Amino acid sequence: MSDKPAGAPDAPLIACDICRKEVPLSAAFTPEGAEYVEHFCGIECYQQFVAEAKKHEGNGKAGKP
Repeated sequence: MSDKPAGAPDAPLIACDICRKEVPLSAAFTPEGAEYVEHFCGIECYQQFVAEAKKHEGNGKAGKP
């Protein structure tokens, strides 16, 4: 059994930036920043990204977590 989602065989896939699960690009959650674009498979991974970013921000670290 494959971890790849069912769908059109030629649909472009992209990996979630948190869990690395491959999802169709058309279904990826994509909050755009001024300097980069992140892709997430769902709201749970996005919320984890935001929480980690806030934690790093609080430690005085700048940039991508």
